[in-house]
Amino acid sequence: MQIGVIFPQTEIGADVGAIRDYAQAAEDLGFAHIFIADHVLGADTQFHTHPSLANYSQHSVVHESLILMGYLAAITEKVGLVTGILILPQRQTVLVAKQAAEIDVLSGGRLRLGIGVGWNQVEFEALGQDFHDRGRRSAEQIEVLRALWTQEVVDFHGRWHNITHAGLNPLPVQRPIPIWLGGGGAGDSPLNEVVLRRIGRLADGWCPNFSPDEAGRALMDKVRGYAQQAGRDPAARRQRRSSFRLPRPWCGVPVHHPLLRFFFRGAAFLAAVGRLPACFCCCFFWACSCMRAVTTLESIPPDKNAPSGTSDSSLVPTAGLISLCGIARLSACVV
Repeated sequence: MQIGVIFPQTEIGADVGAIRDYAQAAEDLGFAHIFIADHVLGADTQFHTHPSLANYSQHSVVHESLILMGYLAAITEKVGLVTGILILPQRQTVLVAKQAAEIDVLSGGRLRLGIGVGWNQVEFEALGQDFHDRGRRSAEQIEVLRALWTQEVVDFHGRWHNITHAGLNPLPVQRPIPIWLGGGGAGDSPLNEVVLRRIGRLADGWCPNFSPDEAGRALMDKVRGYAQQAGRDPAARRQRRSSFRLPRPWCGVPVHHPLLRFFFRGAAFLAAVGRLPACFCCCFFWACSCMRAVTTLESIPPDKNAPSGTSDSSLVPTAGLISLCGIARLSACVV
């Protein structure tokens, strides 16, 4: 099993240092990939309604996923880069093929393209794409992407795409780049069946969104059946549950704070030695201790009488003692 992290699109803000520290910390901790959501525009909730707008609107900071991946490719070395998911039908297919190939080259073959058909009609309208045929169109887009990633010269003429003897250069490292599909949640609606059939017929992997229970297993069996109907080997396909999300800022402490990085390295060690389930409670107390230490250090104003160029080093033993209390709790649990 490979475990990745979800990039905190709407929480991390526009701090480049935080983005760098988050990605490098995820890689240092041994996570397999960074899972990055995609939106181009946020809809104003005064004029638009949708259940998802409760978590994402025009007030949300969302970094452009492919450009962000180019940056992450430069500051990391081995962690996988995954779109989770890229709204493919609202984008120009050939341009996505070019951008994805470039990211794969710059990252040394670390890209996985997770795609979906989206829900935000406002984005489709603004980008000049048809919202209502997005599912059917995405199937042809996948065919075009794979052709452009594996052939030096492509001659393709479909319902929505016309490429006359042309090709990409450079081609990606992976030929083709793996394409994973999102969607296909619980329920028996005709639309859900169409999505599940598309996953079985076209996807290299699946990003499902359901609980690992009997209903979830039934959906997986359906996808395997659809894959067999399409003449594919279901065993060659892979499913991936949603990635682990690192904590949001808490008590005013950013997710990239060094103490938090130290905390997660400790959690990763416990996972490696098989003691992670037993340490959840003490990890919480340890995190609380670290937060109290950080808050103590960062909330007290500097001594006005101290000479310039000096720091409040007298606070460090206090903060260290608080943190050591948390480490003692952790050690007791592990023993």
